[in-house]
Amino acid sequence: MRTSSSRRGRRAASAAVAAVMTGTALLTGCGGDGGGAEGDGRITLRVGTFGSFGYDDKTGAKLYAEYEKTHPRIRIEESNVADGQKYWDTLKLRLSRDSGLADIQAVEVGFIAEATGPSMADKWVDLSKEGGADIGAFLDWKVKQATTPDGRVIGLGTDIGPMAVCYDKDLFAKAGLPTDRDEVGRLWAGDWAKFLETGRTYQKKAPAGTAFHDSASGLFNAVVSSDPVQYADASGKLDWENSPGVKKAWDTAVAAARGGLTARLRQFDEKGTWNAAFKNSRFATVACPSWMTGIIKDQAGAANQGKWDIAAPPVAGNWGGAFLAVPKSGKHTEEAAELAAWLTAPAQHAKVFAVNGNIPSSKDTLTSPAVQDAKLPYFGDTPVGRIFSGAAARITPATISRYDGQVKTFLTDNGILDIEQRGTDPAKAWENVKKLIDDKIDQ
Repeated sequence: MRTSSSRRGRRAASAAVAAVMTGTALLTGCGGDGGGAEGDGRITLRVGTFGSFGYDDKTGAKLYAEYEKTHPRIRIEESNVADGQKYWDTLKLRLSRDSGLADIQAVEVGFIAEATGPSMADKWVDLSKEGGADIGAFLDWKVKQATTPDGRVIGLGTDIGPMAVCYDKDLFAKAGLPTDRDEVGRLWAGDWAKFLETGRTYQKKAPAGTAFHDSASGLFNAVVSSDPVQYADASGKLDWENSPGVKKAWDTAVAAARGGLTARLRQFDEKGTWNAAFKNSRFATVACPSWMTGIIKDQAGAANQGKWDIAAPPVAGNWGGAFLAVPKSGKHTEEAAELAAWLTAPAQHAKVFAVNGNIPSSKDTLTSPAVQDAKLPYFGDTPVGRIFSGAAARITPATISRYDGQVKTFLTDNGILDIEQRGTDPAKAWENVKKLIDDKIDQ
């Protein structure tokens, strides 16, 4: 996919009202009332996504046009929302009403445990029985994430998010840092503390108006994603307060924010400030799961082509990834399941990667020459396929809970962001997050 970071409204006091307003305001954002039959007998299938999945006919792999060509009865419309949290809030509201759903809905990995949980599991088509998908083609742990307790597979994997660090070579050179990707990777190899130290070195000679890193919240997500223990314990129960991964990520992000190493940006903000900062070269690094390469290409633009490169991260991890699911209440579930199976088949995974950089979640595609030898034109001769497939091989999947997405949003938007942009004391910010989670999440 390309995940957009999960986001929630800033003020918890109005959360209940905001949820209803979001469900109303974003009615077109999640795909409308599902597909319908047209006067000429054609069927319109609506696909609801967030972030950048790389399927579209404008900047993606043109998969919709390809499918329509071989399936003349089918017409495909995609509705896309940049903000993953708002997308999910709206989707949950619609599922509860069995109304307003797209024929295919994307589900981010941070919410897949909730989608397979007791309140939602029966809302989805079992894609191990409908649509003809080869379930065995996917990574085993990816299938497990989308499998209900009674064995139904409610989502087909689109991508995974093996991490690297993307960096602006021009800014590194101006700050006196090396620009060769192997040398850059060695600066912080094995330790996020070394990443911060590199940031301090950068800031000493930083070009005016630039920062070492884009966002402390983005850094938090990267660090926690590199730890095998994140928001849940081994049984899948939420245990974020005692998580070594959360503590390490919090401490690292706080150090970056208070040390002036970030551009104090909110990733995927609605005003587009973060997007514009790519184009204006306001920061030198961004934590870079594979799907981020598509965002850099689109937002940094043609003027910055060739300036960005990709280095190994301090610690391997997986940030993001998604699934395609088919709501049972749709008018054309059979056709939707077939389209979902086709979009997530190995051949299409390879096409999306070649254009958008989204690393496939299918086993054979990951090891295929099409991925291993791949380069993305925007990044020049960077061996993108080798870098990200190598990172994928080192992923240790973390146990996830049904609340991971919500907890992550509270920690970043109501914790880290307040420290970074408002100077809130870290201890107070932590207590604010704890209160929000205690109030809003009923286990």
